[in-house]
Amino acid sequence: MHIVDGALSNPVVIGGAVLAVGGIARGLRSLPMEKIPVAGVLSAMFFVASLVHVPVGPTSVHLIMNGLAGLVLGWAAFPALFVGLLLQAVFFGFGGVTALGVNTLVIAGPAVLVWALVGGQVRRGSARDAAIWAGIGGALAIALTAIAVAGMLALSGEGFVLAAKAVIAVHLPVMVVEGLLAAAAVHLVKKVKPELFAPIGGALA
Repeated sequence: MHIVDGALSNPVVIGGAVLAVGGIARGLRSLPMEKIPVAGVLSAMFFVASLVHVPVGPTSVHLIMNGLAGLVLGWAAFPALFVGLLLQAVFFGFGGVTALGVNTLVIAGPAVLVWALVGGQVRRGSARDAAIWAGIGGALAIALTAIAVAGMLALSGEGFVLAAKAVIAVHLPVMVVEGLLAAAAVHLVKKVKPELFAPIGGALA
């Protein structure tokens, strides 16, 4: 779900970069030392998962796992996912450099929203209940990311409207897969290391 260089208008690129920088700064302030190894693992997980592209018609889809990253890291998902996106842009050309800010925003932004919406239920619930909420959060993160990507494309010109609609349609199966993976991961973690979901970074504001 990377947006490539040259696909977005200059105002969208600049606006996305500014918001991404703000999110990264907020995330770094809320990232305690003990969470840095976890952030590294989740960044690596995102990096590897999103390298595997599955062709679907004229485009391709891949896993993102930003919902799980958000549930564990909160605002710190911004710097964690940014690092993964940066490495992909530099070494593989995925997304590109000028679109890096927008790609960070549309992937990390939904991660933080999922944390805000269902993070409390995952933290307080039993393993079973947490898994259900995590499944909802994992699917929701993909839906929000697809909508955000579609919105960025639509804002960049009418010529991208059809592509924007296609982005949402082809990621419907990904929503299901990510929801199931997030549910399974959270169910396991709640049994063996529930403190991983301890509050991080305080409130949203």
